[in-house]
Amino acid sequence: MSSFSDPQSVANYAERPAKQVPGFHALQRMTALLLAETVPPDGHVLVLGAGGGLELKVFAEAQPEWNLVGVDPSAEMLKLASATLGPLASRIELHEGYIDTAPEGPFDGATCLLTLHFLTAEERLHTLTELRRRLKPGAPLIVAHHSVPQAEDQKMRWLNRYVAFAAASGVSPQDAKNAAAAINDRLPLLSPEQEVALLQEAGFGNVELFYAGFTFKGWIAYNLS
Repeated sequence: MSSFSDPQSVANYAERPAKQVPGFHALQRMTALLLAETVPPDGHVLVLGAGGGLELKVFAEAQPEWNLVGVDPSAEMLKLASATLGPLASRIELHEGYIDTAPEGPFDGATCLLTLHFLTAEERLHTLTELRRRLKPGAPLIVAHHSVPQAEDQKMRWLNRYVAFAAASGVSPQDAKNAAAAINDRLPLLSPEQEVALLQEAGFGNVELFYAGFTFKGWIAYNLS
């Protein structure tokens, strides 16, 4: 059973990101601000990997007239999103599934936070291509996830920094080490250069790094079609 479908793990989800992702809450606020640069006050925004509802809540509170659509493959996480959103849930359309089951749009902007690192390069390219296809010309996509150099010594140096941050944030040192080992063994991690190349191959341009927190990186890119 995936941690995103296990009810107990899902129940504790909201506590974990801030202890593992440097500047987690600031990352969400920055994402909302970057979207607002081009998304109109009544714009439509697609949030892929929306389970838990944390960024949906930030976006909904920041922009009361945005039309938000959240997509996530985990029914349990979408239940948590509804609970997290509370009264805001009535403004947000939630869909269970992946990018291929997401509404066609076109959307004024899209986000995919802490999600793409679960996908292989081929799956990532497909997801990015389908995200771009659902965006209006010139619309932004904002992504953030694990991305580290591929040389083994460099990768391990950054993963050790991830462990140090998690431990300093209250995660038990052994749990932090176990998490880093799982990231290294199970996630198809890509380098920042590979991430940018995939965005460009999917049809995005003007790719800019806006966030870096140890193993995590974030980019904004625009649909050039």
